[in-house]
Amino acid sequence: MERSRARVASPASCLLASLSPGLAILPGRLMVTLRSVLFWALVYAYCGLCACRELLKLLWSLGTRPAKTFQWLIRENPPGCLNDPCWGTHCYVRIKDSGLRFHYVAAGERGKPLMLLLHGFPEFWYSWRHQMREFKSEYRVVALDLRGYGETDAPAQRENYKLDCLITDIKDILESLGYSKCVLIGHDWGGMIAWLAAICYPEMVTKLIVVNFPHPSVFTEYILRHPSQMIKSAYYYFFQMPWFPELMFTINDFKILKSLITGQSSGIGRKGCRLTAEDIEAYLYVFSQPGALTGPINHYRNLFSCLPLQHHEVTMPTLLLWGEKDPFMEVEMAEITRIYVKNQFRLTILSEASHWLQQDQPDIVNKLIWTFLKEESRKRE
Repeated sequence: MERSRARVASPASCLLASLSPGLAILPGRLMVTLRSVLFWALVYAYCGLCACRELLKLLWSLGTRPAKTFQWLIRENPPGCLNDPCWGTHCYVRIKDSGLRFHYVAAGERGKPLMLLLHGFPEFWYSWRHQMREFKSEYRVVALDLRGYGETDAPAQRENYKLDCLITDIKDILESLGYSKCVLIGHDWGGMIAWLAAICYPEMVTKLIVVNFPHPSVFTEYILRHPSQMIKSAYYYFFQMPWFPELMFTINDFKILKSLITGQSSGIGRKGCRLTAEDIEAYLYVFSQPGALTGPINHYRNLFSCLPLQHHEVTMPTLLLWGEKDPFMEVEMAEITRIYVKNQFRLTILSEASHWLQQDQPDIVNKLIWTFLKEESRKRE
């Protein structure tokens, strides 16, 4: 069904209009310059505020727990769950153009339709374990470690983590696996990459499924219009700083990481499946390795230089799944996303689910994905 597309202004123009409507009468070149200055002033000002907040946390930790603040343990041996064959087979593929080696875990027979899974932050392939076991009966399911994560190569320069590079990775991996099309599923930051890959390479994606991330244009516009979302996305700004975010993640033996995935307000399993002690150790093993946090955080360090985003439309059938209790993303963005999908769009909001939807409510998520996939198949028949 064809849907009309609403015109959405760029992030800079939204900011400019809100600050001074009279600037709209200025000459074009000056207008562009002012928009750019205002946009980057906002980014760096908020980055500074976030850094000050984290510095206060560090000072508090030094004052209350000085002996433990800079103590963290590098886990030398992976927990058994990471090598459990029930999830699939660990594989590697080297991309010819970039020269990078990507790690992935694959389940299901070769030759079946490909289902490619893209994780978020701070996650890795293991976040899709429930879906790998579920969909391997009808798909070749591949859960990727994104560039810079886990056992995938991590280029040293932040320029190697621009959105163009991350999107091209998906196309190159697909081709290296011997496929021309796939069902593409992404969560959180992996959802951002999935949206953009579907926009840039529509012939490559038969169906798009995104978990808890709106269309990128919706996100970039909404965050500048709604201070509440800017506060929830404070880590995007904090991650613009060099080395300090990595330090903050390691203090008190990765306390922030543990809090993100197990905390009362943001953790996995608030109303659903809880992580086991071994699951938590798997996360700590991956992100405690030397340099393991820099690659993932570098994904965010080029984001603002890529705005505003172009080529908005998504042309394939799309399913958006959303946990309403997500402390990082406001649910209003989910409905606005409908504007940008020029095909069937199905939105399901789960009232008691968290940000980590595919781990928090795996049975419900799997059922919703099956329904979406089979519904489309019946329509073609």
